[in-house]
Amino acid sequence: MEGNATVTTDRKDLDRRMFMRGALAAAAVVPLSSVLAACAGSGSDDDNKQKTGTKSSENPFGMADKSSVDAVIFDGGYGTDYVSFAAALMEKNLAGSSVKVSATTEIAQELQPRFVGGDPPDLIDNSGENAIGFATILDQLEDLSDVLDANNLEGTKISDTLFGGVEAPGTFGDKFAALNYVLTVYAVWYSASLFQENGWEPPTTWDEALDLGAKAKAKGKYLFLWGKEAATYYQTLAIGSAIKEGGDEVRLALENLKEDCWSLPAVQDVFTAMSEIIKAGYVKPGGSGTQFTAAQAQWSNTQDALLYPSGSWIENEMKDQTKSDFQMTGFPEMTVTTSSQMPYTALHSTAGEPFIVPSQAKNVAGGKELLRTMLSKDAATNFAKTKLAPTIVKDTVPADGFGSTALVSQSKMLTDAGSDVFTWGFVDLYGMNVDQLVVWNSFLAGDKSVTELTSGLQEITDKVREDDSIKKIEVT
Repeated sequence: MEGNATVTTDRKDLDRRMFMRGALAAAAVVPLSSVLAACAGSGSDDDNKQKTGTKSSENPFGMADKSSVDAVIFDGGYGTDYVSFAAALMEKNLAGSSVKVSATTEIAQELQPRFVGGDPPDLIDNSGENAIGFATILDQLEDLSDVLDANNLEGTKISDTLFGGVEAPGTFGDKFAALNYVLTVYAVWYSASLFQENGWEPPTTWDEALDLGAKAKAKGKYLFLWGKEAATYYQTLAIGSAIKEGGDEVRLALENLKEDCWSLPAVQDVFTAMSEIIKAGYVKPGGSGTQFTAAQAQWSNTQDALLYPSGSWIENEMKDQTKSDFQMTGFPEMTVTTSSQMPYTALHSTAGEPFIVPSQAKNVAGGKELLRTMLSKDAATNFAKTKLAPTIVKDTVPADGFGSTALVSQSKMLTDAGSDVFTWGFVDLYGMNVDQLVVWNSFLAGDKSVTELTSGLQEITDKVREDDSIKKIEVT
């Protein structure tokens, strides 16, 4: 993969580079409620599943001839057409088969009843702010190790075609339950052309960001803005910055839901820096009443603000609402000081967009076959070219990033980060995002102090930690 040449193909080395040391692989598992288990267990497997066919190199999971597949995909920054592309390829390769790809932004609301009823889809992209907490459905999911052990459409073992360490984000205990398809880089994004025009440089510290806010104000612009559904993008920015400042102490305290974890000095320093920017009037008001893509367009199209924190899906998400010659470019999270435990170039990056196959699905083999098709070189290259983001499949992005400045900047950030790449998983694991959105919307609007932000987040954390129905496994 020329565009990300510095991402090593050695599995053990990238495991080390990912700086997780079990952060996601040791994620918690919780038993299903008795109601869910009873409902999902009603009916026999023969009643719920389609018949399987004969396994072969072309049909490694034994998908039945002329069977149908039901896929429900989160309709977020990457859309759903990349799955439709793979579905069409699968239907061509397996004559008589049919694949239905349905889009939704309400994964939990739409699919939890189907899990309860014992009729979940064959393949799910469990992503977005309304994703189902993995802890609640883990024992109803297939182990996907056989997908990695299968050959891809080109005849090569799939595990040999992927970047190292990609199993970690979807491994819970000893079960590989979710295949995260996209290699996501989290960054602060800006218009390189606008910065060049004004002689600005991306800030490396929060003090520099505050200074840049004053320059933005002098030009009639804001430093940041936000939309109500994406307020926790600023939490992601804050956590990344705090981990760089305070290192493992911060990461492990948050991951393990420790008492007073949000009161750690590094976290408080970041919150205080954010508060100073808000109090200075450098954050565009009204975000808590603005739909998030509309807010993002105020950044990418009308350029009301200079900076926006997001994952690398942002370019594709806003491709139809981005000013000509915007030259979208990313840089890592700011640090509080120049003596942070991790360097400024350290980077929050991980595999994302978790695909799961429910064990109670009617066509488990078909769900896995669609995943296998998505991991082909044709499908992965199509994703990178059309979504301007790399998948976990190697050698699918050229050095010029298909002409995308954002994709090229991702490669540069990964190069500059070297071994200092990190992530965390407690928010998604415990389904905390929805509650945290309320707190962050109020803080960004200037309605909550740092103290109130801290207590609000700690209350959400404590509630999960003290809930005995949720099993916790310590992250080390």
